[in-house]
Amino acid sequence: MHYLILLLFAPCFGMGAYLLLAELLKLPTYKASKAIINMGKQTKKQAGDSDAFILELAVKLARILPMEDYKKRKLGLVLKSAEIPMTAEVFTTQTLIKAGLITIPVIPCLLIAPILSPVFLIAGIAVYFNEAGKPDKLIRVRREEIEYELPRFVATITQELMASRDVLHMLETYQRNAGKAMKNELTITIADMRTGNFEAALTRFESRISSAMLSDVVRGLIGVLRGDDGVVYFRMLTHDMKQIELQRLKRLAMERPPRIRKYSFLMLGCMLLVYMGVMGYEIVRTMSGMF
Repeated sequence: MHYLILLLFAPCFGMGAYLLLAELLKLPTYKASKAIINMGKQTKKQAGDSDAFILELAVKLARILPMEDYKKRKLGLVLKSAEIPMTAEVFTTQTLIKAGLITIPVIPCLLIAPILSPVFLIAGIAVYFNEAGKPDKLIRVRREEIEYELPRFVATITQELMASRDVLHMLETYQRNAGKAMKNELTITIADMRTGNFEAALTRFESRISSAMLSDVVRGLIGVLRGDDGVVYFRMLTHDMKQIELQRLKRLAMERPPRIRKYSFLMLGCMLLVYMGVMGYEIVRTMSGMF
């Protein structure tokens, strides 16, 4: 009975303390926080009350979170590349809060059912690593999408170099038919080239993606800007890109059989059931005729 009263008292006390502190500190409401989050989201998924509460708490606690300058700069660049509109301190604090909320039930479990406490502890650790790895995952997905499109991009540049050496016009022409990730990056790069130095804009384009394949393309474009012929270079690069694309397609083809193997076994099982059903029916009919 005492444990039940404690379990009911803890959340009620926490909610009351939060409401009093929110009124004293003049914190924004859930609707205002959700509106701010949804404005920053580029997807159609809307933020919930939990997202608004966690972000609100993370912004407050980020001011007291100690973080090294090197780690802050590195994480800030990663968040910028992943297009996550947060500072390094807020993102780290938000990750810790999400993991902490999962591990909070460990305390009552130690009093009531200690055997369940490792479950919440492991779940909290898993949530922490999952949230901390989201920016890298977003960057990796976008980089793979751009690298998948690079062979067509290089082939287009090779054809354009035979008629013109205007790099800005090449990028603007390809941008109209580019994929989503590539189009976004080219939009930023074209705007950067129009307002500044061409070589610096291409270098920033390379640094945002951090791809070895894209580095070769940018190196060739910078060479064209400096007066190099570039046609032979991009022809060789087109050949290398085609080889890489063939290897990628072969790897995807090798991954297909394990995926369809379970369906093959399912079809085999259905065929065996059909044959066994027919054989069983004939055996039963034959035995009924004998007796």
